[in-house]
Amino acid sequence: MSRKISYNYRRQIPLIEEEPTFPSTRFQGSKLKIVDWIWNTVKDLDFNTVLDAFGGTGSVGYMLKEKGKIVFYNDLLKFNWYIGLALIENNEVKLSENDIRILLEKHDKIIYPTFIYDTFKDIYFTDEENQWIDKVVTNINLLEDIYKKALAYFALCQACIIKRPFNLFHRKNLYLRFSNVERNFGNKASWDTPFDIHFKKFVDEANQAVFSNGKKNQAFNLDVFDIKGMFDLVYIDTPYISKKGVGVDYLGFYHFLEGLVNCSQWDEMIDYRTRHKRLKNTGSVWIDKNQIYSAFDRLFAKFKDSILVVSYRSDGIPSIEELIKILKKYKPRVEEIKRKNYKYVLSINHSEEVLLIGQ
Repeated sequence: MSRKISYNYRRQIPLIEEEPTFPSTRFQGSKLKIVDWIWNTVKDLDFNTVLDAFGGTGSVGYMLKEKGKIVFYNDLLKFNWYIGLALIENNEVKLSENDIRILLEKHDKIIYPTFIYDTFKDIYFTDEENQWIDKVVTNINLLEDIYKKALAYFALCQACIIKRPFNLFHRKNLYLRFSNVERNFGNKASWDTPFDIHFKKFVDEANQAVFSNGKKNQAFNLDVFDIKGMFDLVYIDTPYISKKGVGVDYLGFYHFLEGLVNCSQWDEMIDYRTRHKRLKNTGSVWIDKNQIYSAFDRLFAKFKDSILVVSYRSDGIPSIEELIKILKKYKPRVEEIKRKNYKYVLSINHSEEVLLIGQ
């Protein structure tokens, strides 16, 4: 991690300050490993304001914030929106040691719910861990500052993910953490590490990521078609549909995290017919092979007055050729840039990351 040195000029004592650093992430689909390539591709474009329309982990929006752009982060999933609040909109607020103590202690005057303990027994975490999550998510809602709440949710979500086989909530498989079998996935040491330790580590990482670029950045929690405003550039990284027609269902993968940040409505959101208590499927045009073409057309039309930068996989639906055809309806000049030899997490296919730039 890089450092910079400033001075206390009254006493001439050097003060070592850590440079802001984007935190580690285990979310599927994150572009963290290729943000430098994305920047090198777009840096010469003429833009000051940018909409990260499907913000996800926030790695691209954060990078653009570092480059001094005015960043508007958006994601339909509320737990992701908290990431945007914590790391992109937030310019200075951090969690203090006292905040962490409040979050991790059990308080006498609080009646703690047992919803997670009662509902998710033997599905994702142990009974003790479920009780811990019940306690911490309750304490998070005691925080009045929205940015502190966002930082705490970020740390809680990351702690939950790191203790999950495959870092997902796609099936009932707690037993994998304790089975005495050879494994070629996961990290048992991380699974066995107590939640408190993981949480504190991710709070430290989130605090370290907080910085101001001198601009008023914003985070939205909207359907992309409901976003209002004009942006010089719109960065588009939609969920992926494989050539077999199977879409990456982020809500299905991370429904537990979405429930955490909607704890007062969680009971009503769950599809109790499913063994792993996922949320009711509300459907999405972005993972429906029959609606994806018209969705892209509508999206490009909505932002036709902006520079459009589409991050895409070369083997998806629509194909690159089909996507370019749609894009050319609204942009006379479309450039295709390929990045080869990029391996996607949990993917057995070898495909290329592609950026399409429409001007």
